[in-house]
Amino acid sequence: MGKIELKKENGDVFLIAERMPDNSYVLAQWIGIQTLDTVRQGGNHYIKMLQNQPCAKLLNSHAELIGPWTVANDWIVQVWTPKVQALGLRYMAQVLAPGVYGQMSFHQLHQRLSNTWEIKMFDDEPSARDWLLSLP
Repeated sequence: MGKIELKKENGDVFLIAERMPDNSYVLAQWIGIQTLDTVRQGGNHYIKMLQNQPCAKLLNSHAELIGPWTVANDWIVQVWTPKVQALGLRYMAQVLAPGVYGQMSFHQLHQRLSNTWEIKMFDDEPSARDWLLSLP
């Protein structure tokens, strides 16, 4: 499927989603300021990727994310999570945002999802990738 860029109406890229060779994991790179709408669009794109070809591992990178996105946490918990679990997601490596608001948003989400599947937090993508590739 290659690399897909999702863009806001103004043309700014807000998510780059890419399936890695051999389906080893899916990389989702969130960019800039996120809204409920962008999180829904990105989340639904990921669901479609898993429907096309299941993958147990997600590297979710917030390295280029700006600001909070807690507005989307209810949707992530109630809608997105049950769907991706049913499609086989088992492991998520989360690269934290550099900013405190993005980190806070993820920590609030993590408290609600920590019993759902295995989620580990990282400060950089190489560490997150190494962890995912070490899993069965």
